Amino acid sequence: MQTFLQLRTEKLNYLKPQAISILMADDDEDDRMLTQDALDESRVLNTINFVNDGVELIEYLRNEGRYQDRELYPRPSLILLDLNMPRMDGREALKVIKADADLRSIPVVILTTSKEEEDKLRGYDLGAASYIAKPVNFEGLVELMKHLGKYWIEIVELP
Repeated sequence: MQTFLQLRTEKLNYLKPQAISILMADDDEDDRMLTQDALDESRVLNTINFVNDGVELIEYLRNEGRYQDRELYPRPSLILLDLNMPRMDGREALKVIKADADLRSIPVVILTTSKEEEDKLRGYDLGAASYIAKPVNFEGLVELMKHLGKYWIEIVELP
C-alpha cells in the first residue's frame, strides 16, 4: 500500500512539465539561430536539433546517413517545419512524413513566412498539427516559443 507521501510525489511528477525533443527543418541559418535563442530566452524545457531541408529531415527521422546515431539524433516529439527550402521543400517532406506509418504520429507545426491561404489549406490537408506565420521580430519569436512550449509541453499528451 502506498503512503500519502508516495502518492503526492507521483502526482507532482505527473504534473511536472516534461522536456520534449524538437526538430526544426529550416534552411535559413539566422532563423535557426534566432529560434534557439528564443527557446533559451523563453525558458522552455526542450532539446532542439536542426536540419537544413526536407531531405535531411527525412534522413534524420529515419536515422539514415550521418543521422544514424539515435543518441545524438533522437526521435523528435515535435517538428517545426519551414515550407520554402531547397532540395525537398516542407510540403513534400510533410507528405512523406504523414505517409510513413513509423513517422506519422509525430506532430508537425508549420512555421513559415508564407501567409498564402493555399499553403495553409494544403498544410492542414497533408496532416500538419498547426500552421504559424513566423513573427517579424525577436520578441514575437520569444512569445511564440513560450506559447508553443506551454501547449506542447504542459497541455498536450504526446505519444
